[in-house]
Amino acid sequence: METEITPEHTVRTASKKRGGRFNFIFLTAGVVVISLLIGLVGGVTGFVALSSDSAFGRNVRRIFNINANNPLPISTTSRVTLEESSKVIDAAKKVKPAVVSISASQQVEDYFGHVSSQEVSGGTGFIISSDGLIITNKHVVSTVGTYKVVLDDGRIFDAKIQATDPLNDIALVKIDAKDLPTVELGSSGDLQVGQYVLAIGNALGQYSNSVSLGIVSGKGRSISASDAGSSSESLSGVIQTDAAINPGNSGGPLVNMSGQVVGINTAIATNGSGSGSIGIGFSIPIDSVISVINSARKTGQIVRPYIGVRYVPVDTSFQQQNNLTVDYGAYVSPGSTAAQPAVVPGSPADKAGILQGDILLELNGERINTDTPLTTLLQKYNPGDTVTFKVLRKGANQDIKVTLDKLNP
Repeated sequence: METEITPEHTVRTASKKRGGRFNFIFLTAGVVVISLLIGLVGGVTGFVALSSDSAFGRNVRRIFNINANNPLPISTTSRVTLEESSKVIDAAKKVKPAVVSISASQQVEDYFGHVSSQEVSGGTGFIISSDGLIITNKHVVSTVGTYKVVLDDGRIFDAKIQATDPLNDIALVKIDAKDLPTVELGSSGDLQVGQYVLAIGNALGQYSNSVSLGIVSGKGRSISASDAGSSSESLSGVIQTDAAINPGNSGGPLVNMSGQVVGINTAIATNGSGSGSIGIGFSIPIDSVISVINSARKTGQIVRPYIGVRYVPVDTSFQQQNNLTVDYGAYVSPGSTAAQPAVVPGSPADKAGILQGDILLELNGERINTDTPLTTLLQKYNPGDTVTFKVLRKGANQDIKVTLDKLNP
């Protein structure tokens, strides 16, 4: 028999099912509420028991091995503020008072015959003695004219070029002053690629004591630098940095995060326009001029040790081209003309017996290579010092002692 389901039956059946669901929901809610109440009562009771000095509280603490004098540990978060730029600020504050701006002026006559003083160049320097001895680049003071030095505190002094370095792009400038702040010298040998450094200087000749932050991008670079189309100068062993170095920064200090001078900013690579920094700058390592600075502090003059050889740095490429057994050292070789012998007659090297074709491997136990070239190692010594070279000659090593002489400008 077929049963007919009417609308009325359908509604009634649905009402019966809804009533069963409501009963289940009410039952579940009741269980949850009761559980919450039990938990709340238990928590309050536990807190009272743990904090109470009653017999019940003492028994509870004894059962769970809880000492009332040592409450349960609660993790806390301390708010710590890290000032990442604090070292940069401290280093800049330490060095800036001893950084100066150097400008050159010339007498210029206009169309009507009026003569006036006009600033023609600007650079940077830093004070190495409290009586006003300043070190800078040689090319900063290469202009014929009069020079002025502006201190960080705004004072202006007439300056005199005291000496220039015959080998490096370094010069000494003197002002008549006393009790001046000086820089602290660090060690460029300790620098690591990726290490933070500051460049401080008279950027573009108008923004005095500008500070830029970067890293050591490379070490032991060899470059050929020129200034505004003048004759170029070859420098070896220089530091590469991406700290912004612009025209006017020349002669300023490269500084580590301890506020120590580790280099002298000297050159930049440009994209051909010469417009300014593209993130590749070069500094003379301070270790290579320590002896110059020390002699300048004592005598006011730049004194360089001299051995009297011409050489080519040996690297992997030079080794392969010349079928050598070593990929480092200084290969004693003549210049491009007969007037440029490999060993200068009468020089310390000549007197010691060094010959053309020798490869100077070590100086007093330090290897001569592209990172530590011969010129850099020599600057650690003074005229009159006797040093020992390890020399490779015809496949055999031998030690040769050389007494250094004074290089005449």
